[in-house]
Amino acid sequence: MPSAIRTSVRSVGHDERLSTVEHLDELRSRLIVSLAVLAVAFGFCFWQNHNVLRLVNRPLAHQTQKQVRAGHGPLGATYSVAQNARDVAAQLQVVVGLLDGPGSHAAAPAKLALARVSRRLTLDIGRLSAPPQGDKPVTLGIGEPFTTTVTISLIFALILSLPFLLYQAYAFFIPALEPAGRRMVLPLILAVPFLFVAGVVFGYFVVLPAAIRFFQNFNSSQFNVLVQANQYYNFAATILLAMGLVFQVPIAIMVISRAGIMTPRQMRRNRRYAILACGAVAAVLPGDAVTLLLETVPLYLLFELGVVLAALADRRRDRAAARAARRATSIS
Repeated sequence: MPSAIRTSVRSVGHDERLSTVEHLDELRSRLIVSLAVLAVAFGFCFWQNHNVLRLVNRPLAHQTQKQVRAGHGPLGATYSVAQNARDVAAQLQVVVGLLDGPGSHAAAPAKLALARVSRRLTLDIGRLSAPPQGDKPVTLGIGEPFTTTVTISLIFALILSLPFLLYQAYAFFIPALEPAGRRMVLPLILAVPFLFVAGVVFGYFVVLPAAIRFFQNFNSSQFNVLVQANQYYNFAATILLAMGLVFQVPIAIMVISRAGIMTPRQMRRNRRYAILACGAVAAVLPGDAVTLLLETVPLYLLFELGVVLAALADRRRDRAAARAARRATSIS
């Protein structure tokens, strides 16, 4: 086992020859280490689950409180009743103040009772002036809070451990490549987690709030909108993971270019199809017309970034090939 663990933290050389059993042993070791890292990340996320859930709830809370303030749904109706009760209590406090004022001729017991009423009204007005509730999704099943918390913790654990998991996959497959191939693949592998995190951040701050705003306001006057926790977290996780994958467009373009399927020049000539494809992907993602534009522009910029990186890589490869040809000619 110690040798297997040592194997899992280093990359096997290209010239090393391993048997099938040794390859399987290396794979097993890397899977064990990956699962251990994932378990640690899950434990951390589950320990901080209140902060994680608060983070995921924030886009929903902002939109839900706007609806509650507008009096929509059962929570909005409750908030409207509370505001009306607060107004009545404030008016009663004014009346009590007049009855207990300096010019009143009320007896001492009556003044004492009015003072108690005034203090009670002040407390009631303070409670009724609290901001609207309903900033959290609802649960319907007895075990739903636990299962939902576990699911969200696992999703965030996958996001946190993604760089290490990608490294383990890279270290397992990289011995099959020549040194030149390693130099080509390594930058792509390093860029994947950064682009994934950028996509998740973009989805959290742009796509998810826009999607919540669109769906919660769509025909809301005909429904009493209560957001179920399980469905909301699945919806949020789908959007965030989808945006993380969509932001891998530059990597996909560089792979296509290096595989010889299409050159950067051909991609530039077919920009109009790229714009249509970006618009189609943005249309599939939830949102309205404004968010469609907000999603299409970054996707197209990612396409252009991928084309520029692919062109730069081709130029470097051509210069390296030219230098190698000159050296071969000088030697001969």
